[in-house]
Amino acid sequence: MRHVDFSPLYRSTVGFDRLFTMLDSLAQPDTAQTYPPYNIERTGEDAYRISMAVAGFSDKDIAIEAHRNVLSVKGERSDESNGEGSEVLYRGIAARTFERRFQLADHVEVVGAELKNGLLHIDLKRSVPEELKPRKIEISAGSKDAKQIEAKAAA
Repeated sequence: MRHVDFSPLYRSTVGFDRLFTMLDSLAQPDTAQTYPPYNIERTGEDAYRISMAVAGFSDKDIAIEAHRNVLSVKGERSDESNGEGSEVLYRGIAARTFERRFQLADHVEVVGAELKNGLLHIDLKRSVPEELKPRKIEISAGSKDAKQIEAKAAA
């Protein structure tokens, strides 16, 4: 796929840089990172959960940070040796460092995170502020007791 240049649009728009950056990243070839595998699920009307398979990592090896609609999960495992003089003949459990980023929609915030049975669960909730929610405007009927002001005719 060809690279699309969005620079002419930057000159005539204000506040859409994030949108253009996301479109630009979608246009890049699919060289996406596949480790660690993850699921995104909806657990309620405004609740979501990201589950990541992080076998071999402890809670001290993982850092979660949410900043400006980007959720970043980093994992760095410290070297552990099984004992002095031991040597690993085959390593099938991945222990490499990783960083996975998720773009969050507006008003989505991280509620909590839990590491259980090798799965990291990150709970998210969308909470739209009251002033941004649609509100119903009551329509009042005209009052029958309204007095009409009439001008006196000039004599």
